[in-house]
Amino acid sequence: MSVLLFSKDFISSEVQASLPKSYTLRPLSIDDYERGFFDVLSVFNDIGSLSKDQFLERFNYMKARQDEYFVIVIISPEDRVIGTGAIFVEHKFIFNAGRVGHIEDVAIDKNHQGKHFGSSVVQALKYIGVKIGCVKAILDCSVENIPFYEKCG
Repeated sequence: MSVLLFSKDFISSEVQASLPKSYTLRPLSIDDYERGFFDVLSVFNDIGSLSKDQFLERFNYMKARQDEYFVIVIISPEDRVIGTGAIFVEHKFIFNAGRVGHIEDVAIDKNHQGKHFGSSVVQALKYIGVKIGCVKAILDCSVENIPFYEKCG
């Protein structure tokens, strides 16, 4: 079994059930570099050219801080990453020393866009935010993506 960034217990069974049967929603895996994780991230972002060693260094950094970093992926029947997103936790003094989740880096492979995978990623990240006790989740996005995220709630 591959090493996951965080426990599968934080994955919404409801969101998983809403995906086509042959697709899997799960935490980022240490093996997802080979499954095209960066290909998907590069759909909307300039990621540069990260080596596998850089990926592993960042993965291990995030894994060591399991209460702060939650990166999820959707895996296709061909065992490829076709979607991803992240929620990062900010520990606050306000909100009674509460937590605020920041949803970022939502990206779907171009061949899978328009099939509700993006909405599934956002719903799964919101679920994680609630499960870890965030008082709210903030989603920052570019102006052209506002209509999509408004549909996601």
